[in-house]
Amino acid sequence: MGGIVIVGAGQAGAALVAKLRAEGYAGPLALVGDEPLPPYQRPPLSKKYLLGEMPLERLFLRPAAFYADHGIDLVLGRAVTLIDPGRRQVVLADGSVLAFDRLALTTGARPRRLPAAAGGALPGVHVLRRVEDVDRLAPEVRPGVRAVIVGGGYIGLEAAAVMAARGLEVTVVEAAPRLLARVACAETAAWFRALHEGHGVRIVTEAALARLEAGPDGRLAAALLADGRQIAAELAVVGIGISPDTRLAAGAGLALADGIACDAGGRTSDPAIWAAGDCASFPAGGGRMRLESVQNAIDMAETVACTMLGAGLAYAPVPWFWSDQFDVKLQIAGLGAGADCIVVRRDGAARSHWYFAGARLMAVDAMNDPRAYMAGKRLLEAGRSPDPAAVADPATSLRALVG
Repeated sequence: MGGIVIVGAGQAGAALVAKLRAEGYAGPLALVGDEPLPPYQRPPLSKKYLLGEMPLERLFLRPAAFYADHGIDLVLGRAVTLIDPGRRQVVLADGSVLAFDRLALTTGARPRRLPAAAGGALPGVHVLRRVEDVDRLAPEVRPGVRAVIVGGGYIGLEAAAVMAARGLEVTVVEAAPRLLARVACAETAAWFRALHEGHGVRIVTEAALARLEAGPDGRLAAALLADGRQIAAELAVVGIGISPDTRLAAGAGLALADGIACDAGGRTSDPAIWAAGDCASFPAGGGRMRLESVQNAIDMAETVACTMLGAGLAYAPVPWFWSDQFDVKLQIAGLGAGADCIVVRRDGAARSHWYFAGARLMAVDAMNDPRAYMAGKRLLEAGRSPDPAAVADPATSLRALVG
């Protein structure tokens, strides 16, 4: 008997193996990852870890002893090259083979990179996804260095905030008319633009990047925009999104749909294979959804663990996210897509933006306002919508909104 094999030793993989053991699964269990490190947190990489404020060991989701104590075979630093569904085998890069009865793919996502022809491979050009990425970047983050951030999403803005705090000259280049165009309302985008500009970050929107250019020494020297403008830079961080890592799934013949296509319980088109986390899409609202968040990685993985053991659960998340930039913690509950009204609530220095589609609450962005975030999250979880006028009135307590 091959037992259960999990391919992908990130947040979802770690949550999945822990939940399997917590639910009483006592059979063989292996967690396979291509990095040499045990599962670790990714959000601090672009913040405290880059700043040198968090040692490597504090990134680890669990101490190494946890896996040994729970009979979990942690296979690290060995990439999976092939899944053979017919033989129920996983083949590793060193030629070794793991047999499975049930398999879960938690392969996560890969950062989108600029092509080499556009300067994506130049020395001084970086992406932020893994510990090794930050270890390469950190020595170049020095006061006075000119840095260009390609992409005005959360990853780009978090990197910009860290670099500005370290004394770099930072320019954010965003092709869209505003920051956070895919993930936040115009009000939230404008608020964060003002925050960054107040800390000396230059924001350039509606600015398509033509290419990154090298200097005489072969290293990055400038970013050339499509309109001919040139921005001098010795350092670049490319934050233009991530793509679900479906390479193994595709090779195994699994159905794909913006990631690995799963049913409501996380099962793929092969009845012996499941998927969870950034790499997986699942039914939602008459279509399909794929979420890129810590919450999704943990919650979907725990649902998959239960369905692998026979439970008839359906994954129906209320998504939540967060972002730390300068001295601001942004907390988000829900998804704002489809909203036609944004209600702004101010409680002193705290601020929140409430997304409504008609009278229905869709999401809340809370800036340094954990009470508004918790109120919005509870309302969304309960399927309740407050009166927009009451939300906008600071005289209305959040307690009254929740009821």
